[in-house]
Amino acid sequence: MPGLTIGDTIPNLELDSTHGKIRIHDFVGDAYVIIFSHPADFTPVCTTEMAAMAGYAKEFEKRGVKLLGISCDDVASHKEWIKDIEAYKPGTKLTYPIMADPDRSAIKQLNMVDPDEKDAQGVNLPSRTLHIVGPDKKVKLSFLYPACTGRNMDEVLRAVDSLLTAAKHKGKVATPANWKPGDRAVIGPSVSDEEARKLFPDGFETADLPSKKGYLRFTKV
Repeated sequence: MPGLTIGDTIPNLELDSTHGKIRIHDFVGDAYVIIFSHPADFTPVCTTEMAAMAGYAKEFEKRGVKLLGISCDDVASHKEWIKDIEAYKPGTKLTYPIMADPDRSAIKQLNMVDPDEKDAQGVNLPSRTLHIVGPDKKVKLSFLYPACTGRNMDEVLRAVDSLLTAAKHKGKVATPANWKPGDRAVIGPSVSDEEARKLFPDGFETADLPSKKGYLRFTKV
């Protein structure tokens, strides 16, 4: 994926939003932030995604994670669109800000441009991009979906839990395939067995594999 990607510092853009002017680095502060884009207001998949994200907002808040949307229409349009989003999921309140990018300059800097989808004037539309940004203002994880595919918020939440778990253990562990909170993590290859015994007093289990290299070690976190 060209342009902004994992490990890069998120551009410190200042944009209008439904919560007033937002400077991205100030908004991030000392937290993790999910920045996610939408092709346009009043579009079907985007409306379901926005409602789903609003429904998960409390789960992200429990983890100290902020939400920040962006869509290529102005703030007045966003505010009208929010009425539809909340009506689609009765009882849902959209509490996170949606930034405006009517000239589509911000999405280019945020690497949120769909290479295939264009509007009637032939201008590229935003992709369904989602960046998880850490307190150091660097991109920790990115999802990139085409316009035809809505995002899975369970997977976004699972990815956040994985990142927070790895950060808590200072990169000494990683999460295996299909990991969920409560499952065992794997110990990183840079950690010796001796160090692992000190770091994980409850012990670890080494998978018995044909290579006998002892690299696949599981531990509770």
